[in-house]
Amino acid sequence: MMRLFALLALAFCVAAPLAAQNDGGVDAPFANEQLSDPAQETAARDLMYEIRCVQCQSQSIADSDAPIAGAMRSEVRSRIAAGQSADDVRGYLIQRYGDYITYDPPVSPLTWPLWFAPILIIGFGIWLAWGRFKR
Repeated sequence: MMRLFALLALAFCVAAPLAAQNDGGVDAPFANEQLSDPAQETAARDLMYEIRCVQCQSQSIADSDAPIAGAMRSEVRSRIAAGQSADDVRGYLIQRYGDYITYDPPVSPLTWPLWFAPILIIGFGIWLAWGRFKR
């Protein structure tokens, strides 16, 4: 009985990682294919370098191999191929995923700490240093 349990545990330890593996492929039509129109492909590629991958968080969707990045690349290319402008596609992606996906988030009450906290921290440091050196 103990051998059967050990054998089942070993089989599970081997089967679980195999089942969890992903081939990295994306089932999106334009994820890794270029558009036939060079101008549209350039516009799509430029936009893909401006959009952050929501899974990797430090790579653009053009550089990321994550499945969600492939789906986002496909979405960008299909919308550009349908005639939408890069600004329209960027607006759609921001509406869907939030301001986080752009490397240049807009100034809004939600992002004020992101924009003004460094200035306040530097100002506080200068104020502390000024008081320290004044003594």
